[in-house]
Amino acid sequence: MIAGISIYEILTLTTLLFFIGVYGFITRKNLISILISVELIMNASVVNFVIINKYLYPDALQGVLFSIFIIAVAAAETALAIAIIISLYRQIGSVEVDETETMKY
Repeated sequence: MIAGISIYEILTLTTLLFFIGVYGFITRKNLISILISVELIMNASVVNFVIINKYLYPDALQGVLFSIFIIAVAAAETALAIAIIISLYRQIGSVEVDETETMKY
């Protein structure tokens, strides 16, 4: 483990980051801010995987492999979301959630 830092402090930090991401996802009206909030949620889960794996099984790499997979999925999700946001901005001229009703039709 990290000298001087307990697992409870790290898990508290990642829980705080997770709920900051959830709060941002619920309250934001800008699509890019919502995307950043989703990334914050995913990064908090990645840190949890690594820390819990390091604490329970110091010699195993399953938590790190799960984290690499999550990072790859997050990168693909971000690329797709940015492409959709750019396309939406070209059509509507805004990235606000309230103005995206035209995607329904």
